[in-house]
Amino acid sequence: MAQPVIAAIVGMDEGRIIGRDGGLPWNVPEDIAHFKSQTTGHVVIMGRKTWESLPPRFRPLPARTNVVISRAPESLSLPAGVVSARSVEEAVSIARGVARPDQIIWFIGGGEVYRSALPLCDEVHLTLVYGHHSGDATFPLFEDDFVEVSSRSGDQCAFKVYRRA
Repeated sequence: MAQPVIAAIVGMDEGRIIGRDGGLPWNVPEDIAHFKSQTTGHVVIMGRKTWESLPPRFRPLPARTNVVISRAPESLSLPAGVVSARSVEEAVSIARGVARPDQIIWFIGGGEVYRSALPLCDEVHLTLVYGHHSGDATFPLFEDDFVEVSSRSGDQCAFKVYRRA
């Protein structure tokens, strides 16, 4: 049986910045709309810090299976329906157990999770936010292992899809 695609979805600026103080360093509505349209109806895997950075009214992310990675999942207070995992590998195993073959397993951050998850990813969906922003979290180099297969420009960002080479 076909396995679901595993992909990372990330917003990154031209200096590889993805976060600042546990949140996004920019407010780009077209990035948020793109993220929502891509991930709704699928499985999202995130680290504890990313989970905690979501506004409470969006926790869990609606119409998605939410998996939260934490080294100490017993310390998390997760609502019903949100699953915890101790590692990226365990999260993928859980996600594969609940995802249909036509669904995508999305890694949605943060930086530590992306670094561990990229070797498992079939695709990277990158929103390149124009300009440079101050931040404390970066996206790792991945371009040597992936090939850009599509790109479209928006007003404040470009949307690019990469597949494993």
